[in-house]
Amino acid sequence: MSGRTVSGLLCGAAVFFLVLLQSTESVYIQYQGFQVQLESVKKLSDLERKLVFSPRLQAQSALPVLCYHWALPLDLQPICTSRAAASIFKALKTIAEDNCELCENAACTGCL
Repeated sequence: MSGRTVSGLLCGAAVFFLVLLQSTESVYIQYQGFQVQLESVKKLSDLERKLVFSPRLQAQSALPVLCYHWALPLDLQPICTSRAAASIFKALKTIAEDNCELCENAACTGCL
């Protein structure tokens, strides 16, 4: 095996393990039977800002307009099947803003 091939294999393995490590360190929020990634919830506010509000669409549907956004993360899409989707999205955004609740901050009491 040439040095270039070994170097390429090592680089590929390093990238693989970094991706694997990143995916295993994801923070998940579990709420009303749904388990979603914190990063997905943090994207909700960005999606809402980018939405083109359509009063007609909102009037025709019981679902939040977010459910029709093409960029809604996959792990949030099952929430749209719930009748309480609007309140679940609101609660998730509130939880995501509270770093102590998520135990991201080691100084918070109650974090294990």
